[in-house]
Amino acid sequence: MKRWVKTLRRRFGIATSRVEIHNALPWYWRWLGIAVLLGISYFSALWIYDAGRRFAGFDRSEVQVELSRVSRELDDARSELERLRAVANAADSRLSIERTAQQKLAQQIRTLEQDNARLREELGTFESMVTSEARSGNAPSIYSFQVVADVLPGEYRYRLLLVTPSARRERDFNGRMELVVSLQEEGRNVMMSFPEQADAAAFRLAFKYFRRVEGTFRVNPKAKVESVQVRIYETGSSQPRATHSVAVGPKGA
Repeated sequence: MKRWVKTLRRRFGIATSRVEIHNALPWYWRWLGIAVLLGISYFSALWIYDAGRRFAGFDRSEVQVELSRVSRELDDARSELERLRAVANAADSRLSIERTAQQKLAQQIRTLEQDNARLREELGTFESMVTSEARSGNAPSIYSFQVVADVLPGEYRYRLLLVTPSARRERDFNGRMELVVSLQEEGRNVMMSFPEQADAAAFRLAFKYFRRVEGTFRVNPKAKVESVQVRIYETGSSQPRATHSVAVGPKGA
């Protein structure tokens, strides 16, 4: 009996040998199984989610097809917009060129009209010269003296034609021209004479048969020019050989 008790103590008591516990599977097989299980769960969830959307009336493939169609239509619309913009820019360029051409043509027409008016005036002047050929005297005659307001405030443009009589056409006329301007400035009557010292060369005269003179003079823009007198002096003489006056209105004479 005692021997059986000792045998049981050696087998199941403190004095028994150490017991080792070993896993049934390696650890990497367990992790591989967990990964496979998670993948199956993920794809199952996606399938269930997609099936639920299809069941609710939402088909992702149809949406992608529709999105592709809309994207193509948007690209086509952008291309058409760029083409129309190019056409519009070309039309604007042609319109700008046509407007510029029209403006140049209108300017040429105005210039031709002015030249035509000037030629008519000169023709009338020469006809008057022919009819007055018997006029006596040695002083040059003043024809068609005009003074008009120019573009800038206070600036006036003058124009006149000088003709020598037949009695002295054998030699040149040398002299100078002077303008005497009568105006009102700040309630006072003022007289100004031109040329100024810097413009004296522009008022010198040297011609044989006739001479057309054009130029400008400036006064105070606030002043009101009432009349302008032109005086013709021959070299060596202090007395004018010919004078002519014109009244100047708000827009010129």
